[in-house]
Amino acid sequence: MTTTLQNRATASLWDRFCEWVTSTENRLYVGWFGVLMIPTLLTATTCFIIAFIAAPPVDIDGIREPVAGSLMLGNNIISGAVVPSSNAIGLHFYPIWEAASLDEWLYNGGPYQLVIFHFLIGVFAYMGREWELSYRLGMRPWICVAYSAPVAAASAVFLIYPIGQGSFSDGMPLGISGTFNFMFVFQAEHNILMHPFHMLGVAGVFGGSLFSA
Repeated sequence: MTTTLQNRATASLWDRFCEWVTSTENRLYVGWFGVLMIPTLLTATTCFIIAFIAAPPVDIDGIREPVAGSLMLGNNIISGAVVPSSNAIGLHFYPIWEAASLDEWLYNGGPYQLVIFHFLIGVFAYMGREWELSYRLGMRPWICVAYSAPVAAASAVFLIYPIGQGSFSDGMPLGISGTFNFMFVFQAEHNILMHPFHMLGVAGVFGGSLFSA
């Protein structure tokens, strides 16, 4: 007993941190994927809220005709959105330090890239965290498998489709009306509802929820 107490007393701060991160006794499981998930999702959420409320107009088409998406510029909860980055930026990575000024970064839609990249990293990490918790509880990984379907859908509209189109300005706007407009334009240009892979994807999302989760 004495030896056990001495070993616990000499445990380093790092060892205690590792034990806390991987403990399944916490009210909310953290996990090593959670160490990545928490800061990225907090960053994405914070930037989204600020941009949704107060972002200036964004030159989404790259033709010097800025589009206003924030609440302070006359939008409401339905019409407001974080507008995608400018077509003039294309697929270039556009962090704050790449712009000449904060005003230029905002004008070219920098917050959109900040939000979606941190969001995607966060949801990938959330999926990994689901697997990690299942592993530590001795469960099979089907919840993680089911969650991979909406993760794939988010990756498609925020990353894969813009890369295919050659510009992040073609990504889905972060708002209610923007989402519906994206769906209508996508259907009009690509007839996606008749695409067999889209049908399989929808079946996978609902089937994964039903059979895996």
